[in-house]
Amino acid sequence: MTNVTHVTDQEGELLAVAHRCAEAAAHELCERFGARLDVDTKSTATDPVSAADLAAEAAIRELLARERPGDLILGEEGGLAPARPGAADTGLRWVVDPLDGTVNYLYGIAAFAVSVGVQDGAGTVAGVVADPVSGETFAATRSGPVTLARRGAGPEPIHARSEHRLGHALLATGFAYDAALRVHQGAVIAGLLPRVRDIRRAGAAALDLCAVAAGRLDAYFERGVKPWDITAGALICERAGLVVRTLPATGGVGGLPAGILVAPSGLVDELTQLIETLEAGVVAPAS
Repeated sequence: MTNVTHVTDQEGELLAVAHRCAEAAAHELCERFGARLDVDTKSTATDPVSAADLAAEAAIRELLARERPGDLILGEEGGLAPARPGAADTGLRWVVDPLDGTVNYLYGIAAFAVSVGVQDGAGTVAGVVADPVSGETFAATRSGPVTLARRGAGPEPIHARSEHRLGHALLATGFAYDAALRVHQGAVIAGLLPRVRDIRRAGAAALDLCAVAAGRLDAYFERGVKPWDITAGALICERAGLVVRTLPATGGVGGLPAGILVAPSGLVDELTQLIETLEAGVVAPAS
């Protein structure tokens, strides 16, 4: 069960700002969804960045510069920078992904999200993940409930599933853009498939995390995710009663990048051990 306590004034204020940031970015994405977009690439030729990403992040940065000038912002497109240069540092940092699921977005697939989280020295204080197409918005604070609001309706509590049988578990995952790492990940999935109910790959880490929190999936794991992909979603999962674990990077030539695993308490140990065993048995990807 989620440990729901009193939401502090600061948490409530920051959550409200996070909602406004997500709404501003979602507006930019909806304005451009389905249009022919200019496309560049980020890490590899299969990792695109569009004008929509940039416009959505600009909307978030502009809002935070007005409302939270002393905070830092870590964004996927713009890196780490003060909300307003020269303002007194508050010790808070916003971690934002203006468009999680860029490839889906560019192909007209309605599975993408805006992820907005805010952190202090103790971790994530508040987080919002908005699905602009469905109108669903997931939200949580560090000491409050986790909720889902649908377009035209107020927020309602959500709950994760408590599946403890690996063979009955519906898992989600994602794949890296690097070709060599994808070969490794594919081999791990091949080992998992006979042992679980099935695998889903939606293409947006933030939505996968929220789907687990809402009981639409049983567990999720992925390597190579970035802080902006998972900061808000991880808090939402924690407040939904799930165990959130870091998959540490593996050393050596062709080592695996760090990742995340989210599952119910009755499933998390067995699933973690199985994934680690399968990863260890696969030839490391070429560097």
